Amino acid sequence: MASVNLPGSSYRYVGPPDLRALVRPEAEGRSIRSATDFDDWASALTEADLAEPFTFVIDSAGVLRLAPRRSEHVVCAGGGPVLSAGEMSFRKEPGRWVVGEVSNQSTGYCPDVSSWPAVAKALDAAGIERPWGFTHEVVFRRCPACGELNIVREEHFVCVFCDEELPREWNVDGAAR
Repeated sequence: MASVNLPGSSYRYVGPPDLRALVRPEAEGRSIRSATDFDDWASALTEADLAEPFTFVIDSAGVLRLAPRRSEHVVCAGGGPVLSAGEMSFRKEPGRWVVGEVSNQSTGYCPDVSSWPAVAKALDAAGIERPWGFTHEVVFRRCPACGELNIVREEHFVCVFCDEELPREWNVDGAAR
């Protein structure tokens, strides 16, 4: 039976063990709980930094954590479970910050697109304007036949490694609730 990750469920790290070994308390993503937190964090960044998307996670407490794009999601999360993960970009508008783009692209956690409500709630709590959903959705599935992780494109639920059919429901982590 497929494991379904329901909205509000957490995602365990399912990526390579060598990346988990990079987790250190001083490398965790910056917790953003308010617009002031974001302003303080963003003010230390250059325009070039702000021009790139950032790695983000929504930690198990529902708090947005941000790190530079080339950071690993598991490091940003401090090795713990997340409610969502992906990449996010920002732009400054008069008097406020706005999310430009946001995806659930994280091959370490492989969150389902149903994780959007956790992202929305964290951004709302931080006072950051947001879109109505992921601007780029990534559909992750694990092949039940060969065990490989797949990214489903154009609703083509077939394993790129062994040509077996992929499940329609999220199944990346067999231990998920």
